[in-house]
Amino acid sequence: MTGRCIAMWSGPRNISTAMMRAWENRDDTMVVDEPFYAHFLQSTGLDHPMREQVISTGETDWQRVVQSLVKRPETGIFYQKHIATHWLDHFSTDWLDELDHIFLIREPEPVVASYAVKREGLTASDLGYAQQAHLFELLTSRTGSCPVVLDSKQFLENPEAQLRSLCEQLGIGFQQGMLTWPAGARLSDGIWGQHWYDAVNRSTGFAPARVSSPVLDEQQSAIADACRPHYEMLRAHAIQTS
Repeated sequence: MTGRCIAMWSGPRNISTAMMRAWENRDDTMVVDEPFYAHFLQSTGLDHPMREQVISTGETDWQRVVQSLVKRPETGIFYQKHIATHWLDHFSTDWLDELDHIFLIREPEPVVASYAVKREGLTASDLGYAQQAHLFELLTSRTGSCPVVLDSKQFLENPEAQLRSLCEQLGIGFQQGMLTWPAGARLSDGIWGQHWYDAVNRSTGFAPARVSSPVLDEQQSAIADACRPHYEMLRAHAIQTS
């Protein structure tokens, strides 16, 4: 049986790296970490942490990236962790038909609070909600059906039930190993993990969601408010489990 290519589209400061750990811990899955990041930084000129290292160690030709993403394994799963902010207007779209797509969302207030700690000059565009909404609508129009959506808050209330439901919708078998993994970095991690992955590198599984609400200043609140309509649209399609 021919393998599968699964693209997970997330915003930053979500559980996207923990989700990558879960999939990589399967016995039939290989993963790739943010394959468009080097091209994104080179194309936009944005000043991200470790910018030059990311560009120098990554693939900056987006078409070559695409060629690597649509190459199905002979068997098993090729899981792709994508950050929606890396999607750029000059990308073609036909290749998206070769992948199965999942959207991973998180309510904007804690994302704003978490991202602001790691990088200054935050804007709504940095958080990827508009890009996620655009991709979701694009894929829905191309296929005639909505892609699968995971809301991280609901997910963390019952990771096993959510993963079982996700695997069922994708038509693949759930593996118990998706719930726990060894602590530490991975060879598959992007070089930027040195800056961003400190918490997930200490983890051995999905941690419960934080219950406290973050305190945002006026500017941060305005950014969260701008992102919320996109989040709410996607959340209406999220997997529901008891």
